Amino acid sequence: MRRKLLRILDTAPDLKEILISPDSVDMKRNRIRRFLANVHAATFHHDHTVPPLEWILTRDAIRVFRTIIWPRSEILVGHSFLGYINDLLHAKTLRGIEEPGPGFFAEVDHLLKGIMGKTGIYPEKAPAFSMHEGRRAARLRSADLSRMSRSAEQFINRYPCGLDQDTVRRRRSNKARILKYFHATEQDWQNWKWHTRHIIRGARTLGSLIQLTDEESQAVRFARENRIPFGITPYYLSLMDYRAGREKDYAVRAQVIPGMGYVTKMKDLKDKREPSMDFMLERNTSPIEGITRRYPMIVILKPILTCPQICVYCQRNWEIEDVYSQDAAMSEEKMAKAIRWISHTPEIREVLVTGGDPLILSNQKIERILTGLARIRHVERIRIGTRIPVTLPQRITDSLVDSIARFHNPGRREVAVVTHFEHPYEITPEAMGAVQKFRRAGIAVYNQMVYTTYNSRKFEAAALRLKLRLIGVAPYYTFNTKGKEETDDYRVPIARLLQEQQEEARLLPGTVRTDEIVFNVPGLGKNYLRAMQHRDFISVLPDGRRVYEFHPWEKKLHLADTYVYTDVSIYSYLKRLKSLGEDVSQYRSIWYYY
Repeated sequence: MRRKLLRILDTAPDLKEILISPDSVDMKRNRIRRFLANVHAATFHHDHTVPPLEWILTRDAIRVFRTIIWPRSEILVGHSFLGYINDLLHAKTLRGIEEPGPGFFAEVDHLLKGIMGKTGIYPEKAPAFSMHEGRRAARLRSADLSRMSRSAEQFINRYPCGLDQDTVRRRRSNKARILKYFHATEQDWQNWKWHTRHIIRGARTLGSLIQLTDEESQAVRFARENRIPFGITPYYLSLMDYRAGREKDYAVRAQVIPGMGYVTKMKDLKDKREPSMDFMLERNTSPIEGITRRYPMIVILKPILTCPQICVYCQRNWEIEDVYSQDAAMSEEKMAKAIRWISHTPEIREVLVTGGDPLILSNQKIERILTGLARIRHVERIRIGTRIPVTLPQRITDSLVDSIARFHNPGRREVAVVTHFEHPYEITPEAMGAVQKFRRAGIAVYNQMVYTTYNSRKFEAAALRLKLRLIGVAPYYTFNTKGKEETDDYRVPIARLLQEQQEEARLLPGTVRTDEIVFNVPGLGKNYLRAMQHRDFISVLPDGRRVYEFHPWEKKLHLADTYVYTDVSIYSYLKRLKSLGEDVSQYRSIWYYY
């Protein structure tokens, strides 16, 4: 380990000399600060040994290294990055010292390459258009842009869409197989209540309708035995390919069929009644039952805490007892009390009605909720958070849309729908029809994508955004998966979110890349990842995980606590991608997003 670390330190000889010296850690810290200041000054004096644009990576890496070796960072994390390296280099025995993982060495290696201007992510030659002017430069630039576009298209075309004709044909066969199994008709299929009566809840039924891997079957059985919510609507099941290879339905299966790691961790947390399951600390931000408030002018109203099927990474899995539970709706009395609270809080201008999924309520109950909110003069926007257009589009009937649309009053009150498409394979003619019903009624439809391992491959999110706009859905948010213990296999490093937005989404037309990437800070709300001033990268742990300090959104308004978050390892994430057949060299710049 010591030899490996010394080889990595060869990238920065002056830094290596400091670290292998017999000086105390505090003295080394001061010497490193001076070293970084000198490199920084040389970079800004246009050091010709540093290639063009590489100086930006150098500047950012220097900032990160400075922050990592702050004593304050060490106190926040409970771990000294500098002290740990010092121990690895100087301790007579490594007994009692946590062994560094390959992710740790990879982080140190790339950080030093960033500091020394040796990332190697840029080609050696400047682009041809930069050496010309006028029409010649414009034509060369246009050719360069076309090459970038063709490269992006090669990735985008890898991802199947539910509107592709061969996919539509295959799903007709899937539907026929499901209808035959349940002795049902096409008329039944068009009835949303038939779907909710036939939610697939167990491994035996599921295995009769699609092929399952041993792990999928075992995980579903384990979930049912331990009261972990699981269920799939017949419609959504029809989006899954019959064979278990996950070649095309990779993201669809991952949405609802849990892995063993998830279900075993869920059981452990539920047995302990572990409060960390409430990742967003709703217990601390709910002034009254059914209400969550994290911002000055908007509240969340939760009339029901169940869905027709359960997403594996669900934020509120700690509250949901079962899929499509008959006891999950708030009582009329409690709902009236929650709406009355909103009416007595005049600062509230917007209400997000979510859950669970509020659109599984009857039309009459939905109308009662919307009527109560519409009577409040200071509520000028009602958002409905629902995944029904994706999981059960048959529910979006003309009568439901009419019930909702009558509360949409331009100039006085807006009603909007926010849904969750996670992959282009979920975009179907039925889903498009549901969206268009809302659009024809004048109701805007937005999308919140949860960025997971299963939709984070190169240009995969871009493919989704392109298709969403074509069916009438505007990209709105890309959420980082909540940092809940049970969802480790779903979580993607923050660096990958940044890379996707700045390298892939940036190539798309502006109306297609309108969404904002956000990290949800427990108890505080959304932290925008668009710029480094919203967070600090404060440490690297021995297993290669980065640690960030997130700043609260109100940091320049009044005092509030920051939030320390341990990310998933970039090295481990890239290993997962490689196991899926990805060429991880295509992601090489990920290390330089902080």
